[in-house]
Amino acid sequence: MSIETTYNPKKPGTLILGASEFKVADLRDDVLQYDFKASMRFLEAKGKILFGRHFKIHVEDHELLYKLVTYFIEDKRVANKFKIDLNKGILLSGPVGCGKTTLMRLLPHLVPHKRHYQTSLMPCRNIVFGFNNLGYKIIQDYADNKPYCFDDLGVEPIGRHYGKDCNVMGEILITRYEVIMNQKLSHRAQSRCHITTNLNSNEIENRYGERVRSRMRELFNLISFSSVSKDKRG
Repeated sequence: MSIETTYNPKKPGTLILGASEFKVADLRDDVLQYDFKASMRFLEAKGKILFGRHFKIHVEDHELLYKLVTYFIEDKRVANKFKIDLNKGILLSGPVGCGKTTLMRLLPHLVPHKRHYQTSLMPCRNIVFGFNNLGYKIIQDYADNKPYCFDDLGVEPIGRHYGKDCNVMGEILITRYEVIMNQKLSHRAQSRCHITTNLNSNEIENRYGERVRSRMRELFNLISFSSVSKDKRG
């Protein structure tokens, strides 16, 4: 059973997790200044609740996690240093089993007052299976301006509905690009979506085409695990 994360309204920067409290930030000049080590302690505790006692934050992932935490807490100064655009989503890439999906499920709990996704992560395979049954309505459903996290881009099969093949996720990404680019810049952050994938840039282009890869550059910040990151599921 999951334990919800809440803020202690009497202690700014303090998260309540069951019977425990975690002070992850100090309030200075009406701005929460987050402490990275304290944030890691909270995320490891929350991770054990969500994923089991075996869960741990690995030291070798701290550099990547620092960038992700910067994004989720929306620290503009540090984001600029890392050339992270807070109006874009996250494209989190890395080898199989390195922890991409786990982190994208976990990190929003650090900022429970913000809505980073409309729903849980949406596996790309499930979206394609939905297309096979319902057709192009599925593309319309996910090609709107709502925030999602599309999980495991690249493992999904080609869609097929009434005998016609369709690169479903490619169509969704192109249509989302058109919808988002027609919004005012100040509104784009509300429509951010995120992606996890095992594919590198060249593999994305080979599977979805140069047009999709080009649009993805404008929709996402690329954050990558090392190509030699170990499989943490063993």
